Amino acid sequence: MARERAVPVVAGISDAALVAPTPCAEYDVKALVNHLFQVMVQFQRLAAKEASDFGETPDRVGAGPDWRERFAGEADGLVAAWSAPGAEEGTTGVMDMPARLVGSMALLDLTVHVWDLARATGQEYADADDAIVAQLAETVAELAPTAQKMGVFGEPVRAAEGASAFERLLAGTGREPGWEPGWGGGSVAG
Repeated sequence: MARERAVPVVAGISDAALVAPTPCAEYDVKALVNHLFQVMVQFQRLAAKEASDFGETPDRVGAGPDWRERFAGEADGLVAAWSAPGAEEGTTGVMDMPARLVGSMALLDLTVHVWDLARATGQEYADADDAIVAQLAETVAELAPTAQKMGVFGEPVRAAEGASAFERLLAGTGREPGWEPGWGGGSVAG
């Protein structure tokens, strides 16, 4: 489901929008798309229990005008990798984390960062499916202390009264659910 939301948002990003700020203070749109490419490539490796390398993020957007189609292909690869039998079993990565948690981290990035991109480029992004939000809320709760120390999540922000579960999830990662492009920068580290 996250792939089905992500691909149209990325396909809807104009070249002119690549320099726009996002809710992630350290990323403009192009850098965030490149980050998502890196996430999809490396998390495919983690699903297969292979070594990953998040050290340097290649400029996949700058590699050619077909970056939107390549993004869709990597999203398909991510879904296939985590749908493979055994992908969620055991542990994976240099930190030897439970594979199911690592898979949830990939889902979190693909959900929340695509929301970031939609907000930054003026596209619609409806609340994520309730089942996804429930799983991701557990993931955020488990990862938040470490993620905040590492600068991956910002400090939680207060969600508005009556906020949806998805808006509360965004707030838990340090995002302002009402963020608009005119805010002049991001609200979270990444």
